[in-house]
Amino acid sequence: MALLKAFLFVLVAEMGDKTQLLAMACASKYKLKQVIAGVFAATLLLNALAVLVGTYLGSYIRFDYIQLAAAFLFIGFGLWSLKGEDEEEVEEGEACNIKNEDKFGPIITVGTTFFLAELGDKTQLMTLTFAAQAKAPILVLIGATLGMMVADTLGILGGTLISKYLPEKYIKLGAAFIFIVFGISTLYEVLPKAYLTISNQIIFYIILALLIYLIGFRRKK
Repeated sequence: MALLKAFLFVLVAEMGDKTQLLAMACASKYKLKQVIAGVFAATLLLNALAVLVGTYLGSYIRFDYIQLAAAFLFIGFGLWSLKGEDEEEVEEGEACNIKNEDKFGPIITVGTTFFLAELGDKTQLMTLTFAAQAKAPILVLIGATLGMMVADTLGILGGTLISKYLPEKYIKLGAAFIFIVFGISTLYEVLPKAYLTISNQIIFYIILALLIYLIGFRRKK
């Protein structure tokens, strides 16, 4: 019962969540098996942590600082998505046989990004709650992991399908937009209202606009 409950609730909660769209965006940049491997590793670790915390340390862990780090990671990954490759960089990569070097790079990138983005999110907190209520942590872990993987696999397949019909530059722009918007929305959720003054927001958006211009557009010119 604990397995089925965790599976259904996490599946429903994850549908349309930011991490499902994150999986979709990653699938448009990396190979399908790399994204699935990264998402699975992060999902398993996330749910294991939630079960552990829910079972033993439920009332002592705060996720505010981790969510703040995830917000800046989203924005940074969005800016990185705008970064193009120079011809010299491509030639150097081919000369150094970069395929071998990048074998695990995308998996680590996807896994780390997904882990920080989902850490402290509602689906992990839901898993934590189930683990605290039920006396079957292994079943909760299996159910929650399956629920997240089903939802995120749908996002991954959607991203792979999109990449076949859209030019790469539009995919990069779309991925960058998703990451940056989620990063900004997370900042609004995490930061105290005292920091969300008009002047601070203006300064933040000016800096963000300059970074987007310098990384994504001026560099290409």
